[in-house]
Amino acid sequence: MIVDVHTHNLQPEHWGDEHRTHWEPAYGHPWPTITPAEYDRVMTEAGVDVAIVFGLAASRAGVRTPNRFVADFCAQLRTPTIAFTAIDPLDDDWRDQLDEAHELGFRGVKLYPVLSLFDPMSPDFDDFYRLVTQRGMVLLWHMGATPSPQGRLAVSQPLVVEEVARRHPDMTQVMAHMGHPWQRDANIVLRKHANVYADVSASWSRPMDGFLALVNAQEWGVVDKLLFGSDYPLWEPAAAIEQLRGLARLRAGSLPHVLEETVESIIHRDALAALGLERPAPRT
Repeated sequence: MIVDVHTHNLQPEHWGDEHRTHWEPAYGHPWPTITPAEYDRVMTEAGVDVAIVFGLAASRAGVRTPNRFVADFCAQLRTPTIAFTAIDPLDDDWRDQLDEAHELGFRGVKLYPVLSLFDPMSPDFDDFYRLVTQRGMVLLWHMGATPSPQGRLAVSQPLVVEEVARRHPDMTQVMAHMGHPWQRDANIVLRKHANVYADVSASWSRPMDGFLALVNAQEWGVVDKLLFGSDYPLWEPAAAIEQLRGLARLRAGSLPHVLEETVESIIHRDALAALGLERPAPRT
C-alpha cells in the first residue's frame, strides 16, 4: 500500500502574485496548472493507493484555495483521495471555513504559518486547535523554508509544533518536509509526542540533508513516525519514490547510512491507520 500524504491541487490563480513575484525567481518556472486527468495519471503511474489533497491559504500574501474547488477537484478523480482544507487562522471567518470543510467531509487542515505570518504558539489559536481536535481532523503544517522574503521563518520550525503538541496532546499533527532544514529538531519532537508525525516530502531535493535526516531518524528510533509524501506537482510520486530510494544508496565511508528497509517502510507505511483516517472507497 502506498499513501501519498502531501499533494497539492491549487491552481496558478490561487497564488495571487506571490508565486510569480517571489517563487519563480528561486525555482525558475511558474506554478503548473493541475488537471484531474494529469493528477490521476501520475498517481496511477506510481501505484499510489490513496492520496491526501489540499491547497494553500495565506491571506496576507493573497494566497487562497477555496474549499469548494478542492471538493469539486476530488470529485473528478479516479484516485481515492482525502481532502484537507487550507485555512489561515488569522481570517475572521476561520470558523465558517472550518465548518464548511467539515460539512464537505474534509478530514484535515493544512496550515502555512511561514507565509500567513501567524504565530502558532500564541494562545490566541487554542480555540482553533480545540475545534480541529473535537472534529477528529488532522493538522498538517508546512514546516521549514520559503523563498518568499516576506515569509517568517521563526514560526516555521519543529519546536513550534512541540509547543502546540504540549498544550494539545490529543490533536494529530504532521510536520511537512521533516521540518527542513531543521530535520534533527523534527525527529526529537517525533520521539516526544505520540500524535505528531512527519512527512518526508522534498527530503531528497538536498541529498545530504535528506541523508542525515533519515540516519538521524534511525538513531532516535522514530522511523515509524515518518510518512511518504511526494509534494506533487513539485515532484511526481514515481520520481519522489525513486529519489527517496536513492538516499539509501549513499555511503560516507564507514559512517552510518540510510537502511533500505527504512526507505521501504516509509513508502509502504499505512499512513491512514497512523493518522486515524478511514480509507476512501475506490472510484469508478
